[in-house]
Amino acid sequence: MMTTTRMSATERREEILVAALAEFAERGLHGTSTDDIARRAGISQPYLFRLFGTKKELFIAAIERCLEETRDAMVTAAAGRRGEEALEAMGQAYMGLLADRSRLRAQMQAYAACDDPEVCQVVRAGFGRLYEAVDRVAGVDRASLGRFFAKGMLLNVVASMDLMESPEGWAKQLIEGCKDA
Repeated sequence: MMTTTRMSATERREEILVAALAEFAERGLHGTSTDDIARRAGISQPYLFRLFGTKKELFIAAIERCLEETRDAMVTAAAGRRGEEALEAMGQAYMGLLADRSRLRAQMQAYAACDDPEVCQVVRAGFGRLYEAVDRVAGVDRASLGRFFAKGMLLNVVASMDLMESPEGWAKQLIEGCKDA
C-alpha cells in the first residue's frame, strides 16, 4: 500500500502561487482560468477558491510574491556593498531573474492589469518597496536611482521581445548601450 504525505494549507498555498504565476504570465488576469491554475497545481477549483477567495485575490497574491522575491534577490545580491557597486550587483541579480520568462511575463502582466484599482494599488506598493530597498541599500543620489530603474524597465522590454541573444544590429547596440550606461 502506498502512503502519501498530506501537505499543509501553507505548503499547498505555495504550490498554487507557483502554478498561478505561470498561468497568469501566459494569459494575464482576465485571460487565465482558475480551472487551468487548479489543474496545474493538482487541486480542485473549489479548494483553490477556499484558499484564495477570488481569481483576482490569487493574482494579487502571486504578484505580491513575485515582487517580494525580486526585492529580496536584489537586496541579497548587494549585501555588503554600497553605491554603484551595490547597483551593479542588484542589476546582475535582476538579469538572472529575467532568465525566468514566467517571472518576467508575470511582471509585465501585472503592469498591464493596473487598470484595476486594487491591482494597481498592490503593484504600486510592491514597486515602491523595491524602490525604497534599492535606495536604502545603494545609498546613491536620485538621478542614479532613476537611471537604474529606467534601465531595468528597458531591460524588461528587451527581454520580453526576446532580444537578449538577437542577431539584429540595432538590438545588439541597444543591449551594449545598457551595459555601458
